[in-house]
Amino acid sequence: MSGLVLKLAPRERVLINGAVIENGDRRSKLSIITPNANILRLRDAIHPEDAKTPVKRVCYILQLILSGDAEKDEAKLQLIRGIEQLSQVFTDDDSRRQLTHATDAIVSDQFYQGLKSLRTLLPREDRLLANHAAKFQ
Repeated sequence: MSGLVLKLAPRERVLINGAVIENGDRRSKLSIITPNANILRLRDAIHPEDAKTPVKRVCYILQLILSGDAEKDEAKLQLIRGIEQLSQVFTDDDSRRQLTHATDAIVSDQFYQGLKSLRTLLPREDRLLANHAAKFQ
């Protein structure tokens, strides 16, 4: 059986096709076998006011698709443009690999996988922004 496997902590919430589902008191594992289901871990959700950096903005657009709040074909164009811009900054091999995985996932409507790949860039973005800010202090 293929598909997405979610391991949930006690009381963890997840959004699946617009419905918020809360786990019980014990850890559990869900196998999502429906292709193209819209899934978002709420612990990973970026609040709109926090989408202030380039990577967070692209992740937020993906999140809107997964929550059903954005039309996927229109958002895909924004995502591809955003990833192109990110590729100008993230030039190391691993970051390029993550951007390629994200692009491939988005093109094939695997938005959760795209979000997962892009989220790996968040700590790198934080370091780049911190180094940039330190240079100007």
